Amino acid sequence: MREPAFFCFFFGLLLCCSCRENSYFNFSGYAQGGEYIVKANLKDVKEKPSEISAGIDSILLGIDFSLSGYNKSSLVSRFNSGEEMTPDRYFSEVLALSVRYREETGGSFDVFAAPLFDIWGFGFRSDSLPSPDEVQIAIEECKKEKKLNFNAIAQGYSCDVIAAYLHSLGVKDMLVNIGEIYCEGLNASGRPWTVAVDNPVDGNDSPGSDLRGVWNSEGKACGIVTSGNYRKYYIKDGHKYAHTIDPRTGYPVEHNLLSATVVAPTAAMADAYATACMVMGEQKSREFILATEGVEAYLISGDGCWHSPGFPLSE
Repeated sequence: MREPAFFCFFFGLLLCCSCRENSYFNFSGYAQGGEYIVKANLKDVKEKPSEISAGIDSILLGIDFSLSGYNKSSLVSRFNSGEEMTPDRYFSEVLALSVRYREETGGSFDVFAAPLFDIWGFGFRSDSLPSPDEVQIAIEECKKEKKLNFNAIAQGYSCDVIAAYLHSLGVKDMLVNIGEIYCEGLNASGRPWTVAVDNPVDGNDSPGSDLRGVWNSEGKACGIVTSGNYRKYYIKDGHKYAHTIDPRTGYPVEHNLLSATVVAPTAAMADAYATACMVMGEQKSREFILATEGVEAYLISGDGCWHSPGFPLSE
């Protein structure tokens, strides 16, 4: 899996291949800064693959025009510029979820921290290395809740929306990969879906080339998301500045947690919690995961690896 990129949208390309009993199809295209892949068992589904492909594209286009900070015509861009706008379903749902996850994580996850991401060069601007005064000003701006950055939840949420669409068609076996992953049921070989976890070391820029384990879904319906600081960062004056910003302090985190892979009932929740873990650090993340029902995690730090009891892992 890769760290969250966000929102350059291109219409999807349909790629269908015959698999078990000719009922499994792959839908592939480009959305949200990269390639998406949807694998689904269409047995007993009435809609044609071409219709499903068009449905997926339509949903992703709608999400782009709602949540993308890089789409200057999107609702979130208009909100951030102070324009009047009427929230749509996507905007309203993601904002409500984001407020909930901010409360549950004690502020470690906060979509209103957009001004901080901007001044550090990890948002929608290219500024970097702000002064302490600039950081304090940005923190005060965050408190006004006038700017949003949905990057740490929108991809997971998109997976959930696509999964809900497939459910409405009668699909029970699926894997939705839009940078983050939602999966359910079995793959074309009749086995539970598995997801590889990358080794979180600097320079590992090719997902799947260097692994630290494989997670087994056991057929459950859930989201799985990895967040880390090993692909998105910059170095200035010999110091590494990671893209994970602590909304509470205004500064990039400097603990030794390298990546957090979170499994949750929805991909949106897994997305938000994975980001929160990267803010909290290893020990607080362990405590948070063990205290949160229905959530499991695999944490990799400079001191080693830890996974919760309900995280099926083969190394």
